[in-house]
Amino acid sequence: MVDRRILSRLGTGILGAGLTAALVAGCGGSASGDELSIVGFAVPAEGNAAVQEAFAETPAGEGVSWLTSYGASGDQSRAVANGQPADVVHFSVEPDVTRLVDAGLVDQDWNSGPNNGFLTDSVVVLVVREGNPENITDWEDLARDGVEIVTPNPGSSGAARWNILAAWASVLQKGGTEEEAAEFLESVIGNVAAFPGSGRDATTAFLDGTGDVLISYENEAILGKQQGEEYEYIVPDRNLLIENSAAVTVSAPETAQAFLDYALSPEGQAIYARYGFRPLRHLADRVEVGEVDGATDPADPFPEIAELYTVDDDFGGWTAVVDKYFDDDGVITRIIQNSGLN
Repeated sequence: MVDRRILSRLGTGILGAGLTAALVAGCGGSASGDELSIVGFAVPAEGNAAVQEAFAETPAGEGVSWLTSYGASGDQSRAVANGQPADVVHFSVEPDVTRLVDAGLVDQDWNSGPNNGFLTDSVVVLVVREGNPENITDWEDLARDGVEIVTPNPGSSGAARWNILAAWASVLQKGGTEEEAAEFLESVIGNVAAFPGSGRDATTAFLDGTGDVLISYENEAILGKQQGEEYEYIVPDRNLLIENSAAVTVSAPETAQAFLDYALSPEGQAIYARYGFRPLRHLADRVEVGEVDGATDPADPFPEIAELYTVDDDFGGWTAVVDKYFDDDGVITRIIQNSGLN
């Protein structure tokens, strides 16, 4: 059996989006003859690989082989739009799928099901050094003098957009104004010590010793602890639900949709939960989570959050978010440009 975790890592951030690694879902030849390609953002590589392996044990997935490519979400989406083969795409933010809808590569109704086009859920966390030497407890601590932050670049990374939007939302959630949110974010961005291209690259930079706090996904923090990394993480009580989008392309064989259906089933969602992803909200009551190794409390891995915003309910959807915050003249884009970070 090929070690798909190793191969998924080989496909992450090396030579950009163009590198693919062959993964075989079982020993021997392919019973169906289907070789599927999945192109995605870096963070769920291990979870996807585990779901692929479980799918191979079903009649629909028997003998299916895989090609994978992982990297920064925006870069991966643009690569598919420019011709990189993909049967399944799994991106950090919805606009990276709608880019492919506009290109005629994904159906217009890709997000019409009960999952609204989402495959994996998470929340934003603050990862700190073991013992929490800077005493980071909440969002406000990120604006303190002398605190060095690692977070990915929203120009290439969907993870960065979730991180920064969550920081912005934290001000609104305690009754602050948009102006106060902008002032707070200016202070946070002013403390950024590293601005890597993807969420996974940001994690690597932090583990290599950069910064005092990493703004990250809950699932990414849990996965690192599963792999033996020594740090702590804080789940802020004012937070943003991270909803990662997935779709099959119009040219994909039926097996690709069968895989996505399996990944969206309670069984598939339970596998993602083992890798630190929160079950999709409409399936939460049907997913057996159990203990999750690497969580702060493995018996209660996904603590309830007092104030949890969503992009659709509280920001008007991703089109409005991009227009207001992240386009060339967006509020957050201007803050980053004025800081000198690129």
